[in-house]
Amino acid sequence: MLNLIYYELFKTYAKWRTYIGFIVVVVLIPLVMWAMKIEGGKFIQIQMRALQNDFFTTGNLFNGWIIAQLIMNSLWVHVPFLITLVAGDQLAGEATSGTFRLILIRPVSRSKILNSKYIATLLYTISLVLTIALLSVGLGLLIFGSGDLLSLNRDTLTILPESELWFRFILAYALAMLSMCVVASLAFLFSSFVENAIGPIIATMAVIIVLLIISNLPVDSFEPIKPYLFTTHENVWEQAFKSRIDWDKILKSCSVLVAYSVGFWLTTLLVFQRKDILS
Repeated sequence: MLNLIYYELFKTYAKWRTYIGFIVVVVLIPLVMWAMKIEGGKFIQIQMRALQNDFFTTGNLFNGWIIAQLIMNSLWVHVPFLITLVAGDQLAGEATSGTFRLILIRPVSRSKILNSKYIATLLYTISLVLTIALLSVGLGLLIFGSGDLLSLNRDTLTILPESELWFRFILAYALAMLSMCVVASLAFLFSSFVENAIGPIIATMAVIIVLLIISNLPVDSFEPIKPYLFTTHENVWEQAFKSRIDWDKILKSCSVLVAYSVGFWLTTLLVFQRKDILS
């Protein structure tokens, strides 16, 4: 099984489209930081303007931690698309190139072949998120220095002490990896139905957009189903930046995300086992 995973990782990272996500991240994150450096923290001043009459703040609030959090908030809209470029090609790409029959004549079960491809897809997803983490935090701290974090949540503004930030960011990126693995699993599922990678990419993004709209619309008719949509729980990583970490809410969201990932994987396995490979 380890040999199969190694082989699939080799094939995955041998494709040029695998590096599109890394190239985008490597180019975009330094560009954002360069713009932030020139801008000089004006957005921090705007956020703090309402608090200056009641609170006295000291230290460096315009630091690498807040830059890393801002990048997380902005990039997660686009990261799913970068993931689908690879995940949607794992099975459909084999069908397009006509190599499925050659692969399946080996004395290895279909389930092992599928599982090795799925694990390779998840490892790619984790590596992309890890790259974002290392660049965001590493470059942020190097360029802007360290300090307390002015956490800009949707409904609250919280200042987190510097001593807690390494743990909170590790937790946030771990939760983000789980969230993005659901996206990869969905694209992997769609990849098992078709013979062209464009279809899974479009289908995955369409499903995510529709579910995101449903998850965020303040409509009473959607309220009963919102807790069961994976898009409702995709931003679970934001819990790491609350003043008090709600572990019950994190556990609930993680349970939903894991359930979706397992469900997508099992469905893919069922489809792939019954699939008639013609090329």
